[in-house]
Amino acid sequence: MRYLKEPKPPSEEVTEEIRSTVSEIISAVEREGTSAVRRYSERFDDWSPDSFRVQQSDIDRAYEEIEEAVETSSRFLIDQVTGFAARQRATLVDFEAETLPGVFLGQKWIPVGSVGAYSPGGAYPLIASAVMTVATAKAADVPRVLAMAPPRDRLGIHRPQLWAMVESGADEMFCVGGVQALAGMAFGLEDADPVDMIVGPGNAYVAEAKRQLFGQVGIDLLAGPTEIMVIADDSADPAIIACDLLGQAEHGPTSPAILATTSEDVGRETIREVDRWLETWPTADVSQRAWRDYGTVVVVDDDEELRSVADELAPEHLEVHTRDPQWFVERLTNYGSLFIGTHATVAYADKAIGTNHTLPTRGAARYTGGLWVGKFLKTVTTQRCTPEGSVATAEHAAVVADAELMEGHAVSARLRLNPEYFSDVLEHLDA
Repeated sequence: MRYLKEPKPPSEEVTEEIRSTVSEIISAVEREGTSAVRRYSERFDDWSPDSFRVQQSDIDRAYEEIEEAVETSSRFLIDQVTGFAARQRATLVDFEAETLPGVFLGQKWIPVGSVGAYSPGGAYPLIASAVMTVATAKAADVPRVLAMAPPRDRLGIHRPQLWAMVESGADEMFCVGGVQALAGMAFGLEDADPVDMIVGPGNAYVAEAKRQLFGQVGIDLLAGPTEIMVIADDSADPAIIACDLLGQAEHGPTSPAILATTSEDVGRETIREVDRWLETWPTADVSQRAWRDYGTVVVVDDDEELRSVADELAPEHLEVHTRDPQWFVERLTNYGSLFIGTHATVAYADKAIGTNHTLPTRGAARYTGGLWVGKFLKTVTTQRCTPEGSVATAEHAAVVADAELMEGHAVSARLRLNPEYFSDVLEHLDA
């Protein structure tokens, strides 16, 4: 593997300052409730309305002010995300099967009772994130979804973002940002009850808040700065690769943008194309820093090494720009979401196509996928036995329990075979 452009060493994502600040806020909100949320909201966002709950007048303004083109495309996004989530849900079936004579084992999918859906609104007020979290939860039939986003310009939630929350099916909405928002969802805010689960992306403080709140509530996953990796051979178009790398780099100055290629010519030309794009790139102030510090271009010997490098990095987004993308589809195993061929770009998944864009980062794709409808469902099991089923099962359970020295379990099992067994055991103990 030869570097044509090497990134600087990654910085520590969660510093001691972040950990302590998050812990302080969470502890204060747990103790003091809404008053602590108000104090931190005023400090960090200069935002302290009479109520943090979104009022009907705010919703009305969002519907009045949304531009027609934004409404049309946002509704398209909601339809695609909801439709894909519904297809996923249809694959998750309840069942009960007779596994032994008289033994019936089953599986049920039960929606989480309540979900807090957080949408960032700092540098970018993410309409799509509101859809990805709220609409997917509602597709899972979650009864109560509480949506939160920070204020923008001291005017409340960004109007199109609020519109998307409502249209995606949010049951309650609050305008609060950052760690205090997540703590408010976990412990309750104003007249809103605590939620069972918190989902949604955010900065390092938000990610650390989710880590510290896990256990009090469930979470979707812990995500760091967004990532993109492109794997390419000599058939790839460097201008398109460069555009896609910079498109993801605009998320933030610490977002990795990586190209691995079997063609040194493609690698060098992509670097030149990045420089050309940056001359007129609309968010060059952010993308240029990310590319300078975390942009990477490596050349490998063959397709197998290309596959190996991609699986080792386990990127959040993985684009395949090769002559035979299917070869990689059949062999790649570690990625958050896979984009197959030149016409499949991360931008589609982030903003329109329907798959969820809340995905694992920093190598977590080695062991988990991203947010999907199944994250909002609990997989539970059921057992039902007839007397015949007890005959087939009881003595095996008792023998295993005896071997583990868990004699109470053994008694519970053998009692099913012989109702008088309990009396026999008592007589044995008395003796």
